[in-house]
Amino acid sequence: MNGYRETARNLNIKHLLKNLKINYNSCMKKLNRDFYLRDSVSIAEDLIGKILVKESDEGTTSGIIVEAEAYTHYDKASHSYNNKRTSRTEIQFREGGYAYIYMIYGMYFCFNVTCNLEDIPDAVLVRSLEPLDGIDLMKARRKTDRIKNLCSGPGKLCAALGINKNDYGEDLCGRKIYILDGGIRNFQIASSPRINIDYAEEHKNLPWRFYMEVK
Repeated sequence: MNGYRETARNLNIKHLLKNLKINYNSCMKKLNRDFYLRDSVSIAEDLIGKILVKESDEGTTSGIIVEAEAYTHYDKASHSYNNKRTSRTEIQFREGGYAYIYMIYGMYFCFNVTCNLEDIPDAVLVRSLEPLDGIDLMKARRKTDRIKNLCSGPGKLCAALGINKNDYGEDLCGRKIYILDGGIRNFQIASSPRINIDYAEEHKNLPWRFYMEVK
């Protein structure tokens, strides 16, 4: 579940938004609890094209999820492998649909979606977004004007959206952090092995990294 390395693919935002069809109307729905009460592999794939939103006193920021990785309780790459229950992984043992936030290397936060039924600790790491709302705020937080680099990795997207340890355990069906089905279509989903998990032995080559390819 190592999220430091920048995504191996950076979509050109102008090309992406030009070719994607985004339906900003009453059909845009917040994902409900049932969406999250499934296995993490299915959810990781289904999250591609959804919109991650973070509300704060500074403003609203959001982005299209274009890359995500699945982790399961029987997966040696997972923090909860073999049902390991600690203060860090505790939120994974609730029913799905909560924010699992952790820090790596003492400086980068990673945002994960908890999945599955209670006591089945699966999760999905959101690896990359294409920025939508609050781009000026994202630039200020990230201290860069390069839009394509604002959310092109797990740590970057957390910094851009203002996600940190205080968001650990947030209900994704609530009002602070949530995910929308914005009616985005006209793209394909590809898969590959996950990034930076050589320690996972026989599980390191599982094709549980999903990412968007625009038609």
